[in-house]
Amino acid sequence: MKNYLVSSLAALVLAATSQQALAASQPETVNIGYQKANIFALLKYRGTLDDEFKKQGIQVRWVEFPAGPQMLEGLNVGSIDLAATGDAPPAFAQAAQAELVYLGHSLANPKTEAIVVPQASSIKNVADLKGKRVALNKGSDVNYLLITALEKAGLSYKDIKPVYLPPADARAAFQRGAVDAWVIWDPYLAEVETNASARIVQNAEGLVPHYTFYLASRKFAEAHPQTAEKVLGELGKLSDWANGHPEETAKILSSSTGLPQPIWQKALARMPFGAQRMTPEVFSQQQALADKFTQIGLLPVKVEVSSATWTLDKKPQ
Repeated sequence: MKNYLVSSLAALVLAATSQQALAASQPETVNIGYQKANIFALLKYRGTLDDEFKKQGIQVRWVEFPAGPQMLEGLNVGSIDLAATGDAPPAFAQAAQAELVYLGHSLANPKTEAIVVPQASSIKNVADLKGKRVALNKGSDVNYLLITALEKAGLSYKDIKPVYLPPADARAAFQRGAVDAWVIWDPYLAEVETNASARIVQNAEGLVPHYTFYLASRKFAEAHPQTAEKVLGELGKLSDWANGHPEETAKILSSSTGLPQPIWQKALARMPFGAQRMTPEVFSQQQALADKFTQIGLLPVKVEVSSATWTLDKKPQ
């Protein structure tokens, strides 16, 4: 009986210690960066992550950013803990010595970015871009699409005249004919197709996979691995919901961005959501992107993408 009581007491002490260690490994607040048009915006407006973390005594603080590069600068300086961006910004952040890790990635979305021209343009294929003015966001995912498409057509980046503009300015330049082509992503792609009769010359199918990456500061991911894993799990649940409820998803993202719901419905028809852990294949694809940017001089140094691998440790800290 004495041994039984001692064993029971030891088990209770061990359980209490484990609970205390787990609580100690949980942050009081999780700071998440989001853009109005990405999956974290959808997670914010749905409120499911806030509800789950509230049960654990964790507060979620949402911080809006205009684009991926600014968001990853926020991640690097510690103003946010988690972010979601496209393919290119993490490579540029790594080149700038940002201490980040890849938590996971979306499904490939090659149909959601494309090179477009006005409907009446004489440009019929990528080879016709030689000598033309092409608008794009410098260092963005579509920059990689353009480089890859040009190479496949037998051209180099030097064969075109890149015009570096953010989406809003590029849209205006495209409308008034100040550029010959525009390389852009959804939902802006769906908008210019709908309202400006833009014609797709080439999307990313067969060229580049185009992912959304889920990222964390290394400090946060290593200090709070269970919390980071929980966020990735909630992104997976949200993805399943969004893929099954496109009209409701379009309504939420329309409210977030101000773009009409039909625009979002058009974009979502080619935008499957997803959230899964990184694989060697995806790291290899991301390395190819980084190497290409280094090759043409947009990245000043070689980036070892795999140095941002996240090793999940489920043990309490």
